[in-house]
Amino acid sequence: MTKSYLIGVLHDSTERKLTYRISQKSEEFVKFIASGIKKLGGNAWVYKEGKKRSVYVVEFSKVFLEGVEITSRKNKIDYIRGYFDTDGGIAKSSKVRYYIYFAQKNFQDLKQVKHYLEELNISTGNIHNPSKKVDPDYWRFYISAESYLDFANIVGSWHTEKSKFLRMKR
Repeated sequence: MTKSYLIGVLHDSTERKLTYRISQKSEEFVKFIASGIKKLGGNAWVYKEGKKRSVYVVEFSKVFLEGVEITSRKNKIDYIRGYFDTDGGIAKSSKVRYYIYFAQKNFQDLKQVKHYLEELNISTGNIHNPSKKVDPDYWRFYISAESYLDFANIVGSWHTEKSKFLRMKR
C-alpha cells in the first residue's frame, strides 16, 4: 500500500470536514485499505453502514495524505491501481466480451488517469459519455484489447475481486 494508491482510491470517496470515507460492498477490501493506512503510520477505522445494508466504510484523517504528489512512474502506477480498484470495471462473466474500463463523473480526473496510462504505453479508447439522457456528466473509457496484458502486468489490482479477473488475462 502507498499513499499514491490511496489518492487513486479517493476518487470513489466522500469528504467530510476532517476525514475521507471510502465505502464498498467488500468488507475484505475496506479492511485491506485500513490495514495499509495503519502500516503507513496513519490511523483508520472500519464500520458497517446501517444494520441491513452490506456496505462497509473505512474512514481516516485528511491530514494523512496532505502534500502527496504523483510524480514518479511508480507513483503513477500505484495511483492508477487505486483509481481502478474503486472506479474501474472489468468483465466478470465469461459470457460477455472481456473488457476493462474506467468511469467517473469528473472528466478532468478521468483525463488525467488516461494520460498516465498512455505514458505507460497502455492503449486506451476515447473518453465518452455512454448515455447523455441517463447522465450527461458520466464519462468512461476502455483499455484497448491489445493492452489487456500490459494493464494486468504493469498496473494490476489489489482489490480482492477485481484482481481475480485480471489474473485471467496474465
